[in-house]
Amino acid sequence: MTPRRAFLLASLLALLAACSADKAEPLPPGTMVLALGDSLTAGYGLTTGQAWPALLAEKTGWQVVNGGVSGDKTGDALARLPALLDEHAPKLVLVTLGGNDMLRKLPEEQTRGNLARILELIRSRNAQPVLLATPKPSVAGVVFQSLSPPPFYAEIAKERKVPLIADAIPDVLSDPDLKLDQLHPNAEGHQVLAGKAFDALRQLGYVRQN
Repeated sequence: MTPRRAFLLASLLALLAACSADKAEPLPPGTMVLALGDSLTAGYGLTTGQAWPALLAEKTGWQVVNGGVSGDKTGDALARLPALLDEHAPKLVLVTLGGNDMLRKLPEEQTRGNLARILELIRSRNAQPVLLATPKPSVAGVVFQSLSPPPFYAEIAKERKVPLIADAIPDVLSDPDLKLDQLHPNAEGHQVLAGKAFDALRQLGYVRQN
């Protein structure tokens, strides 16, 4: 079994674990949602309106706060999360972090611990977390247009019983036509990413089925 297939299997198991009960209740238009992340969320090189959180807001009618800060590591996001939760009181938090930890070769256990604390903090504020996986930096993955996340995303999602959107970001960053540079989606990439996030959230039950 290839590493990518193994990750997809683990991701499926994590999703099943997170959704073993009934699906989530759909969130009505106007619901406050926080997108917590780094440059992939902030929309590096683009306007805020071109970034996927704003596009997701258009698709859902939710109020999606772009809590992305370029260069943020998991520890940075963890430090600023309490203030964001206090200010916005979101019902749903989309967590897209870990890429900068990997680029800076921080210890995996540190990244895992920070992500776990982020998920716990979100739940302690009566919000629902959803984790989006970021691909592992890989020259071969870029060359062969087949980037994939490290296993720890699926493992954390399974341990914490948190839904995982595994392929949205890796699929976009594997396609050179959807990239601004080696690390960031272009405007079209953000449109595709918003669509993938929307479809995944609808499958999880957060978006009402038409």
